[in-house]
Amino acid sequence: MTEHRADFIIEVLTREFGGLIAVDPAAFRRKFRKMAASPFAFYRGSASLFYADLSDTYRDDSFLDERTSRVWIHGDLHAENFGTYMNSSGQLVFNVNDFDEAYVGPFSWDLKRFAASVALIGYQKALSDDNISALVTTFARSYLTELRAIATGGDDAIGSITLDNADGVLRRVLQEARLNTRVDLLNGQTVIDDYERRFALLDGVYETDEATDATVKAAFEQYLNTLPQATRPVATHIKDIKLRKGVGIGSAGLPSYNLLLEGHTQALENDVIIYMKQAQVPAVARWIDDERVQAYFQHQGHRTAESQHALQAHADPWVGYTTLDGVGQLVAEVSPYAADLDWADVNEPEELTGVLSDLGRAVARMHSVADDESSHDLVDFSTEEAIVAEIDKDEAGFVRHLVEFAHRYGDQAREDHQDFVDVFRNGRLPGL
Repeated sequence: MTEHRADFIIEVLTREFGGLIAVDPAAFRRKFRKMAASPFAFYRGSASLFYADLSDTYRDDSFLDERTSRVWIHGDLHAENFGTYMNSSGQLVFNVNDFDEAYVGPFSWDLKRFAASVALIGYQKALSDDNISALVTTFARSYLTELRAIATGGDDAIGSITLDNADGVLRRVLQEARLNTRVDLLNGQTVIDDYERRFALLDGVYETDEATDATVKAAFEQYLNTLPQATRPVATHIKDIKLRKGVGIGSAGLPSYNLLLEGHTQALENDVIIYMKQAQVPAVARWIDDERVQAYFQHQGHRTAESQHALQAHADPWVGYTTLDGVGQLVAEVSPYAADLDWADVNEPEELTGVLSDLGRAVARMHSVADDESSHDLVDFSTEEAIVAEIDKDEAGFVRHLVEFAHRYGDQAREDHQDFVDVFRNGRLPGL
């Protein structure tokens, strides 16, 4: 163990999670045990460490100017944050998901975080360094091809990845998502009691008292006013409310409520489940000093919802925000049509190349959505034109830059994982 690096990991994780650890140490013991499972699992849960490094040891302003440093970014763009969703037009789309860490910052930070995750997955699959370099290169060139096509209005832009244009692995993911049904989701999380549907008390699901229900219902009414009128869902009658704990590796220690709504008819199979969860400060925001960005958001729930609308064309119509006891909340549907890309099913370089090419285009599409043509005025210029102009100064250098970073930070993350395991198992993380 490198003692200096181990101390730095402790410092960053304590600064990021210390307050939440004090509230629910058991949740963070579970989170950290999941992170200890593999270097990639550690990398997924330690965006705060990644950005601390990017702002210090690995700082590099190549391909960044005043505009490309101020693009709406995902904030936690790793290989497992992709999947399907049903958009507001009723079309199944494969795209980037999970916008909890989204913010406005340097476009290249998204690409670097993703590239390093590819290096970690490639190493985990025992691919050679040359194979990993080729995969990152494929991603980078595909990203640029799509972004350039969007900027010029050319026919090369594929747009959203749907059943109409997907093939290979991603088409299979979309087809599997299409087989999902709302009834299956409801049957997995609810029971029928006296001819009415209610939440089942499963692991991590808890009853709420009348005072809590009243507070959640008031927050729900506030949330409805944040939804776009054109696509506002019609289901507004709350049938049941339950508290959820232990939801996701990134939400440890944060309360979340599930609300069961009566659907657009009285038929029980049309009921809808939405969640209301406390939003938190994104890890990347600690390293971006921009008062205009900070002042733009009412609270973290507003930031998360606005970010998703900004980065996702035809976003889920249920995405909105509210406050609960004065704390910002994100509200969205628990979708029956969500299916994630399972990297365990993609192992050979040829198949991985096709997937990385598609993901490069998806990321380009995401970066291009929230620009001067969108309804958001925080980023008031054409992001695709700005990014392409910077990369075109040295396209080969841009690709090489990403490849070299992927290998360097992949190595760093594997070393950090071992240091993290050692400090965690030896009781050196405060509060645990």
